[in-house]
Amino acid sequence: MPDDHRDNEPLEREDEEIAAEIAGDAESLLGALPHYYRGEVAHATTAQDRIDQTTNWAITVLAALLSVVFSSPDMPAYLLLVGIVILSIFLSFEVRRYRFYDVYRSRVRFFQENVFANALDPTGVEHPRWREELGEDLRSPTFKVTEIEALSRRVRRIYGLLFAVLGMAWVAKVTLFTPEAQWTEAAELPGIPGTAVAGLLGLFYLGLVVLAKWPNARKAKGEIHGTEPGEWKEE
Repeated sequence: MPDDHRDNEPLEREDEEIAAEIAGDAESLLGALPHYYRGEVAHATTAQDRIDQTTNWAITVLAALLSVVFSSPDMPAYLLLVGIVILSIFLSFEVRRYRFYDVYRSRVRFFQENVFANALDPTGVEHPRWREELGEDLRSPTFKVTEIEALSRRVRRIYGLLFAVLGMAWVAKVTLFTPEAQWTEAAELPGIPGTAVAGLLGLFYLGLVVLAKWPNARKAKGEIHGTEPGEWKEE
């Protein structure tokens, strides 16, 4: 059996400096960078899949809820309000997953911008200290997009439409699908009149619109939005 004390022996100096030797040798570095790049792409792909799973579950729950609510005139409209709460929970999950996805995606773009782009067209890198910046981020990872921006983007891209479908379904349920009662009666909750419920919903959707149009400067790394297409893209 090997001696257990060998596991506690300090690393040799040459073992501690092996990464530094790779950094100082262009051939070794070029051999290691593609493996790193593929790893970051794999992380980004996995994170994107997790986001898609959350969105798929949100859409599935929404479709099931709509089918249940409109299956019978006796189904109460407040079930659609429960759907808004459920969608909000899915949205909170997706915002967190999106922020993790953006960490890997931004590294991939950073690598493409400073390595591959300059290899194809050697006009100079965008970040002269790109190796130091990337190394520092690997040592101390940070989110690249704020929570409010991630929330705004997910509402604007996906959840704004899902919430809009629920809102229109609620209006239809309390008006068109309950003709025997006033809409205020169909919309009311225990202890809360229908007009108050409608007012709260109006404030909620107004908040969604404001959030989707959040005016703060973009923090997420990305060059596509706000950029005119190139000629080869137009063709």
